[in-house]
Amino acid sequence: MKTAIIALTSGGKKLAGKIARLQAESFVDTRNLGVAEKFRQLWQEVDAIVCIMATGIVVRCIGPLCRDKKKDPCVVVLDEKGRFVISLLSGHLGGGNLLAEELAAKLGAQAVITTASDVTGHTALDLWAEKNTLKTDNREKLTEMSAKLVNRGNLDVFSSCIFTAVPQDFNIVTDPEGADVIISDHLFPDSSALILRPCGLTVGLGCNRGTGSSDFDIAVTELFSDNGLNLDSISGFGSIDLKNDEKGMLDFVASRNSTIQFYAKEQLNGVDGVSSSDIVFAATGAKGVAEPAALLASVTEHGFGELIVRKKKWKDVTAAVAMKQIRLVA
Repeated sequence: MKTAIIALTSGGKKLAGKIARLQAESFVDTRNLGVAEKFRQLWQEVDAIVCIMATGIVVRCIGPLCRDKKKDPCVVVLDEKGRFVISLLSGHLGGGNLLAEELAAKLGAQAVITTASDVTGHTALDLWAEKNTLKTDNREKLTEMSAKLVNRGNLDVFSSCIFTAVPQDFNIVTDPEGADVIISDHLFPDSSALILRPCGLTVGLGCNRGTGSSDFDIAVTELFSDNGLNLDSISGFGSIDLKNDEKGMLDFVASRNSTIQFYAKEQLNGVDGVSSSDIVFAATGAKGVAEPAALLASVTEHGFGELIVRKKKWKDVTAAVAMKQIRLVA
């Protein structure tokens, strides 16, 4: 974590030098600039700002700079005697709480943490989701459910993924209806739950030579809509290596800001439990393309994923969908 340290008084500057010696990747900003200007210039350049000064000064300086807790640096404030270390901004996702606790331990000080989940001992939903690489399209709902967890003490959670360990304040339910949190790459348009996406869907593609990018877009969009799947949960694509120069396919994958893996016919033929086609075999030497390619693209350290949508054929495109094996930790 790249950390800048700002101090105003002689005592504060002495403490700043001590922190810089103790904390890796940290430096004291000694430039002859006003404190507000230092904040402005550092805001996009560092991960953390340690301030040795009155909290009121810091609040007035950073107020106009705060934009997004996922992007703003964390801000930690100390008194010049180093007695208290206050996590002021971006305590969870920005790492401010952890930094405050680290500095307090090194200085023999008292960390001051005010985020509710830390104070009450409940799971910090934002940190838990980040640790498990779960995405959400609704930050407001994440905040709402975080507050509900603190107020009620637990949340009803439905998951399409396997838990290796369940947080003690999660009540696992078997039906998404009525759940507070749904962990899934499916769409739930009528649900008021917080939707957390594992982004574990892989798409196998086959096509006729010369198929345009728009044909892939139409096919995959239709396939996902028909099966209630979230397009933003695609983690990658797969196809046969004979298509590694297929411009329309490559352009489509690039338009999705994704990647594609190409597999030899021997690899595709080695996948069990997939549909076969004599026509495809005659043309490519592979018994199938879309289904085995989707499964091969889904492989993780836990093995193959699950084929959740079997191949569908359009005029020039064939597509299938697999879901990776994803394990969630507490």
